[in-house]
Amino acid sequence: MQNEWTRRDWLKTLGLFSAGAMLPVDAFSKISEYSYELPLQAYPPLAKPLTAIVLGAGNRGNVYGNYAVEFPAELDIIGVAEPIALRNERFAKKHQIADNNRFVTWEHVFERPKFADAVIITTPDHLHYGPAMKALEMGYDLLLEKPIAQSWQECKDILNQAKKYNRIVGVCHVLRYSPYYRKIKEIIESGVLGDIVSVQHLEPIQYVHMSHSYVRGNWRKTAETNPILLAKSCHDLDIIRWWLGKSCTYVSSFGSLKWFRKENAPAGSTMRCTDGCAVEASCPYSALRIYYRNKTWLHHFDLPEDKSQWADAIMKNLKEGPYGRCVYQCDNDVLDHQVVAMEFEGGTTVNFSMEAFTNYAGRRTRIMGSMGDLVGDETDIYLANFKTGELTKWNVNENTQIKSGHGGGDWGLARDWVQAVSHRDPSLLTSTLDAAMESHLIGFTAEKSRQLRTVEKVDMNN
Repeated sequence: MQNEWTRRDWLKTLGLFSAGAMLPVDAFSKISEYSYELPLQAYPPLAKPLTAIVLGAGNRGNVYGNYAVEFPAELDIIGVAEPIALRNERFAKKHQIADNNRFVTWEHVFERPKFADAVIITTPDHLHYGPAMKALEMGYDLLLEKPIAQSWQECKDILNQAKKYNRIVGVCHVLRYSPYYRKIKEIIESGVLGDIVSVQHLEPIQYVHMSHSYVRGNWRKTAETNPILLAKSCHDLDIIRWWLGKSCTYVSSFGSLKWFRKENAPAGSTMRCTDGCAVEASCPYSALRIYYRNKTWLHHFDLPEDKSQWADAIMKNLKEGPYGRCVYQCDNDVLDHQVVAMEFEGGTTVNFSMEAFTNYAGRRTRIMGSMGDLVGDETDIYLANFKTGELTKWNVNENTQIKSGHGGGDWGLARDWVQAVSHRDPSLLTSTLDAAMESHLIGFTAEKSRQLRTVEKVDMNN
């Protein structure tokens, strides 16, 4: 496999480096001097920790659950619903959850009278709507994993339910809480770029990630999750909307499932990578290479705690479970590439591209303004000031302390959500349900545009 490009290689392709160019790393102090760490601001201690029930003890449930382990004075997980017995047991042990507060499915939780302050919904995408509606009816506040639901109507139902029962709902648009994305927001609002004329934004999914999550994995089928633009890239639509602070007016989109199809299976391939596939050794998507030999992308495998037993457990999964299937022989239907063109109020144009076939991850952004332009890759931000001719650099690792996933955004969200619910003040939370609605509508409208091959108006009154 080709070595991953360095940021310097990538920036060279954009023409940002020239011989002898000097990039002062401290120049961004002219814009802001803050250094992000947990907590971003000093919240007063809570009188008591917020109590919560987690629905879905998989990857995301454990991310927010781990915030409670690290900050027990702020969040206390007192209940769990999880149908996979091993996950249920491990989660209950980690949080010392009483046996009578352990449930198999989300429906069982709501057979009991309300017994916590809030519910954290980290179930699969198609199981967001039901528990959200029921939890709100019973008086729980929510932390709701994105996407909100599987249709625009369901999103509106949840919003109306939250308003009816006066509940606080945080949506897990964690990039809003990442110091890198906050820095870009701050630069835009400082005015140094002038009027924002256009934005180019790329989400490189990375080819192994694509094969793991969207070909073999849980998000491979639109009907069981969402269109990939919502399942994967509603983060990006949300962050663009948040950066610009304007409404999207029109959208157009193109994309398809081009590569991960049966007709592209190479000669000699088999239904599973473990079935004696003739091209397994050279296939970049080999399950044996990814999971068994490299032992990567194992967070959905529920492996034994004893690592000496991992080899047998991984091989059993590859022979019997979804992750051992040939990527050309799966039941996937989500797209592997998509472009979205957007027009925002005032004429600002945005081009977003979601791409499976990259050897690198980490979103790339270019923002073009009347007085400057910005280029970022989730680690470095380069700012060109047209007035002064100065090119300055800000590096997230040199200026911040990252203590959780999504560039610090996971726990940044958890912290602000806990505070918002505890103080009954949704203004402490950036990614409220209200704030997340428009970016979801952009996604649903873009998918309509792609299917109909039309330009569609983004109408919040729809």
